[in-house]
Amino acid sequence: MRPSDWIVLLGTLGFIVIYGIWKTRGSKDIEGYLKGDNSMKWWTIGLSVMATQASAITFLSTPGQAYEDGMRFVQFYFGLPIAMVIISITVIPVFYRLNVYTAYEYLENRFDLKTRSLAAFLFLVQRGLAAGITIYAPAIILSTILGWRLNLTSIVIGLVVIIYTVSGGTKAVSVTQRQQMAVMIGGMLIAGYMVVHYLPEGISMGDAVAVAGKMGRMNIVDFSFNWNDRYNFWSGITGGLFLALSYFGTDQSQVARYLTGRSVTESRLGLLFNGLLKIPMQFMILFIGVMVFVFYQFNQPPAFFNSAARDSVFATSYAGEMQQLEAQHEAVFNQKQEAVQELVTALRSADDATIATAQAEVVRLQQASKEISSEVKGLVAKAIPGAETKDTDYVFISFVTNYLPAGLVGLLLAVILSAAMSSTASELNALASTTVIDIYKRSVKPDASDSHYLSASRWYTVAWGVIAILFATFATRQDNLIQAVNIIGSLFYGTILGIFLVAFYFKYIKGHAVFMAALLAEAVVLYCHYFTDIAFLWFNVIGCGCVILFGLVLQTVLNQRQPVR
Repeated sequence: MRPSDWIVLLGTLGFIVIYGIWKTRGSKDIEGYLKGDNSMKWWTIGLSVMATQASAITFLSTPGQAYEDGMRFVQFYFGLPIAMVIISITVIPVFYRLNVYTAYEYLENRFDLKTRSLAAFLFLVQRGLAAGITIYAPAIILSTILGWRLNLTSIVIGLVVIIYTVSGGTKAVSVTQRQQMAVMIGGMLIAGYMVVHYLPEGISMGDAVAVAGKMGRMNIVDFSFNWNDRYNFWSGITGGLFLALSYFGTDQSQVARYLTGRSVTESRLGLLFNGLLKIPMQFMILFIGVMVFVFYQFNQPPAFFNSAARDSVFATSYAGEMQQLEAQHEAVFNQKQEAVQELVTALRSADDATIATAQAEVVRLQQASKEISSEVKGLVAKAIPGAETKDTDYVFISFVTNYLPAGLVGLLLAVILSAAMSSTASELNALASTTVIDIYKRSVKPDASDSHYLSASRWYTVAWGVIAILFATFATRQDNLIQAVNIIGSLFYGTILGIFLVAFYFKYIKGHAVFMAALLAEAVVLYCHYFTDIAFLWFNVIGCGCVILFGLVLQTVLNQRQPVR
């Protein structure tokens, strides 16, 4: 990090935080703190919704996902626009008519207190865990740059976010997210331009895309059906739809964003705005990751992208083995670099036979490179017990810090940290509001003053921040972070969505039946996760379907047991 990078980074983040606190000063009651006085316009709502979902994981882990697995992750979002339309038509008018603080208040009106409390509890569990991962993601950056231990970095970032969230409440979260989204989108566009600019002379954008395609990275849409495949068209348009319905329709971190709208129309426009822009934004971020992959076909990539862990190995007795593996990695890269150049030449000649031969050689050498990388990861695990050996999340930040010019490194770090601030602030704010409104105010202390609940909201924000920090210390055990946070959500979202769909559309089912059905459905989802190979996106469909099915059966049984009068 050069001085200009620190100036850009601290200046950008400092301006956003100070502006947000200044613009939202004076929240004196629970209405202003949790609902922002219902003053937000549609474009602020739309940007806030996008910024809440676009955590640091999005900008840190998604390019790494594309580097490792190609573009197919974009299919995860195919059901999202449909979900935005459904929520705009059905959910938003109900929430506005009831004037709720949280989504779960509606469930008591429709069913009973225990069903409301169960849905709130499931949300608190999954979002509390996910908040830990969103704190951990930017901790990767600072630990790599500053040489700090990951756990210490997680604590520092978590404390900063707690202070930021406690000070401003929901309105501060929404207002600052406009600036954060501008920084995020602008920074990633610049990064995309720079990675293409750094390709070797004579290698055009078309060449880069063609090479990526032949190396299996332009796999945008896959129509084959496979229960065990995480990302294909069918899992995205169904499992992704159900996940989006649950996330945007029942997750308080998102519901709180559009409950701040001036009217039903403003909230609807905000959600539809998100539905139109989300897939193009994710496509852009994944494509940048693919271009980084192509860049590293012409420039020597590290054998292990986590430079801090790599350097630690060289301080142990395994340094010699690491040196040998890196030499092998470099030798394979030199061969692959020549093979990729031959593939480019073959693609330009449009000779199918030559293309097939060159492609086969590139794929063979790519596999050899991956095998050496696996050996390196095994050596890291052996040399540093407990060290993180999955380095996919370090791919993009490694490119940024090693290749981008002074100033732009600071800007890209501001992008990732802005995303961390926005999403984590939303999560902590939602966790606090759900705890206070659905648990504390409803079942623990129902007759306290408004100022007492405002104070409780601030203290619960602190408490959830501490819990998230504690979970962040275990996040090193997760796979790719963007997948980890979606897996956690999928374990609970289907059940929560099922409860809400029953509430909206199955008037036959009452409180006792849906409560028991939700418990059984959650048990089925957890069984599928731990004892089957079903891809996690389908958990959203399974959980939701089981709540509806079990609810219908249980309600029928309960009706039959009622005495005839």
